[in-house]
Amino acid sequence: MKTKYANLIVANAILFASAGTQAASDADLAQELTNPIANIITIPIQMNFDDGIGASDQGSKITTNIQPVIPFEVSDDWNLITRTIFPVISQSNIPPGGGSQFGLGDINMSLFFSPKKPTEAGLIWGVGPVFLLPTGTDPQLSARKWAAGPGVVALTIRGKWTLGFLGNHVWSFAGDTSRPDISNTFLQPFAAYTWPTAWTVSAQTETTYNWVTSQWSVPVHVAVSKLVKFGKLPVSLQAGIGSWVQSPNSGPEGMRYRLQANIVLPKKN
Repeated sequence: MKTKYANLIVANAILFASAGTQAASDADLAQELTNPIANIITIPIQMNFDDGIGASDQGSKITTNIQPVIPFEVSDDWNLITRTIFPVISQSNIPPGGGSQFGLGDINMSLFFSPKKPTEAGLIWGVGPVFLLPTGTDPQLSARKWAAGPGVVALTIRGKWTLGFLGNHVWSFAGDTSRPDISNTFLQPFAAYTWPTAWTVSAQTETTYNWVTSQWSVPVHVAVSKLVKFGKLPVSLQAGIGSWVQSPNSGPEGMRYRLQANIVLPKKN
């Protein structure tokens, strides 16, 4: 009888230890997902809703960004991280009498060359080119310009905190000459805190300065996410809310609402 109870105690201890290890693994992955250039394959699908757009403030837009992040090993010390944004846009009443449009917007592609190991100070960083491709399927969903420029990302992970910055600048160099030139700076400082339960709270801005029109677009976002499993497939589910602190005269006003699912795919050996 004593042997039976002893075996039961050992089995329960192993079960609890396994559950604790799994929880720690989920929390580690949840925090790794706060790193834009982590060495993991992810497919974030992000939906944003904005309204109060246009000269009459009657326009609205739903932008669904499909954003695969794929790392490639280029040497023993370096990775190439590709981050591509495919925006699928549904909008209405933005230009006066413009009706509704639905389709693909202009694709944004970033390539970051990043050391595999952080610096001695714990800094994780990457640099590389950014490209804007005029892939919009409707004239009102595209700038009709080819643009490119430099991009940079830097972050540090301190305990449960992730603190970092992503930025780039793109200039247009070809495209429809009847459309305005592009000279845009994008600034995205971000902070995130991950609990051992794989819950994460994050805050960031996604600021753009248009040097051609001398106008700022400054949305500030706060979001909460939870890493869950669908079978063996890890998915981070996120809900967030934001506010347009500043936007162009015809830009969105008021609140922004965001939903996101970040799918983590296994890497092939």
